[in-house]
Amino acid sequence: MRLLNYSFNCSFDARQLACISTATVIVAISGCAIIEKPIDIVKQVLENKTVTTPTGGSTATTVDEYKRELGKRIQEVNSTKVYIGRPQALLRAVIVVNFVVDSQGGLVRSEFMRSNHDTVAENTAMATLRNTAPFPKPPPALLKGGRLELSESWLFDTDGKFQIRSVAMQQMDR
Repeated sequence: MRLLNYSFNCSFDARQLACISTATVIVAISGCAIIEKPIDIVKQVLENKTVTTPTGGSTATTVDEYKRELGKRIQEVNSTKVYIGRPQALLRAVIVVNFVVDSQGGLVRSEFMRSNHDTVAENTAMATLRNTAPFPKPPPALLKGGRLELSESWLFDTDGKFQIRSVAMQQMDR
């Protein structure tokens, strides 16, 4: 029997290691129900993409983790409208949307909580939210009455592109 010895020079932050651990547990629990190969799940984690279970469920264990998954997904689906890099110090608009997700990941309702009345930014925020639905199914433990109510902020630069606050880079100082 020949043993192979491979060494990898990799570095991961705590969030990536937690995601890889979660992906490993999902693979172990799901057994042959896995549609994607384990290596594909690890690639998604390392590429900072949303990871779901084989049935389309979220792997989040907290509301904040689920919000980050949704934030990543909104930015993935609407990538041509996303600002790359750190948001500028003085933003064009900050639009806060309150929305409700049902147990299947469907968008039940959405409304503005905060706006500076920039109608282009408001329309973009609402369109990108609706465009992204359905979302990964929220974990049952996070649901109240079969639904999950969330708020998210869209940070708009002067060019009209945005980042989602829960996954945005730190804003510039000047």
